[in-house]
Amino acid sequence: MNKQLRTVINVVEPQTVMEGAGVRLKRSIATATLDNLDPFLLFDHFGSKDPADYIKGFPMHPHRGIETVTYMIQGAVNHKDSIGNAGSISSGDVQWMTSGGGIMHEEMPQPGQDEMIGFQLWVNLPARLKMSQPRYQDIFADQIPIVTRADGVKILVIAGEVDDVRGPVTEIEADPIYMDITVPQGGEFKQPVARGHTAFAYVFEGQGLFGSNGNEKAINHPRLVEFGDGDYVTVKATDQHVRFLLVSGKPLNEPIARYGPFVMNTQEEIQQALEDLRNGTFVFSEAENK
Repeated sequence: MNKQLRTVINVVEPQTVMEGAGVRLKRSIATATLDNLDPFLLFDHFGSKDPADYIKGFPMHPHRGIETVTYMIQGAVNHKDSIGNAGSISSGDVQWMTSGGGIMHEEMPQPGQDEMIGFQLWVNLPARLKMSQPRYQDIFADQIPIVTRADGVKILVIAGEVDDVRGPVTEIEADPIYMDITVPQGGEFKQPVARGHTAFAYVFEGQGLFGSNGNEKAINHPRLVEFGDGDYVTVKATDQHVRFLLVSGKPLNEPIARYGPFVMNTQEEIQQALEDLRNGTFVFSEAENK
């Protein structure tokens, strides 16, 4: 059977939003333009040389029913939560947090940095896992394999597989691909993506041609590129390099009820989350997490 190229079906210009205690973000998913890309519920890009844009951070706040994926390109963020975890993620690190049935956590950027650059992705959990125990996969930069191809294409493999190299993030229900790819001037990148899985790219440096077979689209940064279905994606660099995230995952095809940091399947479950938050039964205890 002939393999089918995934073509570009949507290009989204990020919208500037303020979140947390006053953090300026570029948001591509969870906007009036693009509500979600099942199973992906939100995608934010934070990047600034002005500490006023990020230093107030995200004080303690709740999550239920989702996974949050934080990938730092530059800078450092301290985090702690309601089940006893604390630490820091810095340049090149990834945190894949499964909030499950309830967690309170905070993420506070650290001062004294020339620039803060990173991304946060929210991944929906299926109904059967929405009330599961919270867990973390903290992946440090030196644990992320780098594949460098003969033509100079550089791929940081966070989740998924490239050239028989697997990323360190595992046991995620969405069976994701999450890669940071740099294609040098004049280079080309091809990657299989499972048919039926949702796939997008987020271009954050340079410009590239997305798609092929005479149907290429020139995409400048910063832009989110939604792909149609198929078996693989192709990206070419033009007279400059292009750097982008490639993300894919298995759709849930389940009802979505969302209220801020809560994503469940029904409004009744959202009301229950709010009630749990009010009466102090929202989060798992440290004992329950052990």
